[in-house]
This record gives sequence, structure tokens and C-alpha cells, in this order.
Amino acid sequence: MNNPKELLERNFPTADQDARSARRPSLYAGDDSSYELAFTDNDFLLHPDLRPVRMQLELLKPEMVQREENIESTIVVFGSARILPAEQAQLKLQEAQDLPSGPAREHALRTARRHVDMARFYEEARAFSSLVTEHSARLATPIYVVTGGGPGVMEAGNRGAFEVGGKSLGLNIVLPHEQEPNPYITPRLCFQFHYFALRKMHFLMRSIALVCFPGGFGTLDELFETLTLIQTGKCRKRPVLLFGREFWTKLINFDHLVDTGMISPEDLDLFRFVETADEAWETLQQVYGLGQTERGESASGW
Repeated sequence: MNNPKELLERNFPTADQDARSARRPSLYAGDDSSYELAFTDNDFLLHPDLRPVRMQLELLKPEMVQREENIESTIVVFGSARILPAEQAQLKLQEAQDLPSGPAREHALRTARRHVDMARFYEEARAFSSLVTEHSARLATPIYVVTGGGPGVMEAGNRGAFEVGGKSLGLNIVLPHEQEPNPYITPRLCFQFHYFALRKMHFLMRSIALVCFPGGFGTLDELFETLTLIQTGKCRKRPVLLFGREFWTKLINFDHLVDTGMISPEDLDLFRFVETADEAWETLQQVYGLGQTERGESASGW
């Protein structure tokens, strides 16, 4: 053999090459034909019987991309899509104040003042993401922020990483009323899911912490699923930080769950309340030994 490199050449065409070749006009092309390649046939791939295959693909695609991008550790940031940045909240308040007196103005003022009050959580999520991204960039294994990819707190999480020149992930979900992904996600790490279950798996597969800001049903769903997995030992223990003690304790009477025997007293140790980005990052530094305590000793444990 004159050219040893021929030993390494492919024996068969790639799937892409055959797919391109199969696009040529054919006598058997048409809606009533089964001639199309199985992996290029959307009607076949979307058939109900192919659900297990689609679920496997939805698990595999983000996994492959994250491996290629060397994403090993993440921090999940959850929170409401309805929380506005401070500047937008102030603008809504000004618009409400400019309305003529009457019931409509009073309603607009109440709504706008609520937005202004809640906007601090957008800014804290933004600051927290910046802290994580900037400081962990110095680690041998950087930590990346991952969000649900939408507006509100999710946008703040991606925005904070973007503003310090870092990468972040967005795990979007197809919903009838859902918005486009926010503009701060790293394009290579912006994914779209059909199955909630697979999206939830990807939130937790690489996470070293869950950070929950005020939110609605979606945020509560993710929070309690994570706490349940930790409580039952189905996933390893990791920090769960709840931003805003006043919000969470008014929303959920954790002590009542203990008093009625629905959870054990030690289950309250599965999460902590924090109020600021600095406090949250300091907590994670102590848990994972990423920083120094006031005594100058590396701290760890949860």
C-alpha cells in the first residue's frame, strides 16, 4: 500500500453525506411514500411511538454541547419571569404617576410600586451572577450560571455573567405563551426543550447550588423538586439559597410543616435564606472552600 493514511479513511459515507444525496428528486418522493431516510423524516420522528427516541435526543444534545464546551459545574438561578430591572420598574412608576386621577391611575400606581419593590431581586440576581462568573473564572473548574433562559430573574442571571465577559447557559422550554430567550445567553449554550422532565435533569446534572429568587408556580416546582431529591437522597446534598426571607416565610409556613409532622425539623437545614448577592456568594465560598473565612482558614461543609 502506497499511502498508509488510507487505513484511517472512513469505510462508509457519513449520515450527512447520505442525507444530502437523498435530497435528489425521486420517483418515490411524496406524502404517500415511505422512501425518505428515517432520520430526515420529520413525520416519522414526531410520531408518538418515537417519544423515547426524542427524549433521548433531548437529553443527549445539551450533554454533548456542554462536554464540548468543558462545562462541568453550574449554579442554577431560578426566579420569576415577571420581575423587572430597576430602570424599567421606575419608568412604569413614572408613567403611572403621569396618568390622570382616577381608579385606573390608582391601579397602575399599585402595580408600578410593586414592580419597583420587587426590582431589587433582579439587581441582586444580576450582581450574584457577576460575582460567580468573575471569581470562579480563576478556578481550575469555572462555575457557570444556568437559568431558564427567559426574562425577569432569568435574564438578570444571564446578564450578570454577560456583563463581566463570561459564559452562561439558558435552558428554554417551548410554551404556547412563552417569550423568546433573553439576549444575554451564550449562543452556543442556549438550548430549547420540549420535555420539562429533561430540562429539569439538565438543571441539576452539573449544579453545585440552587439559588431561588421570588417566583411563581415554575419556581416553586423547581425548588420543591430539588429539595425532594436531596431529602430522599436521590441526588447529593448541595446548597439551596432562598433570596428574601420575608417573601419565602410569608409564602410558605415551613414551621407548620414541621409542627404537623409533614417534614422533619432537620429538613429545614436543607436550605438557607440570604438577602444579598454578596451574602450568597460568601455562603458558597464557605461551603466549597472557595474563599477564606475571617480567621483565614478555608471553610467547607454545608
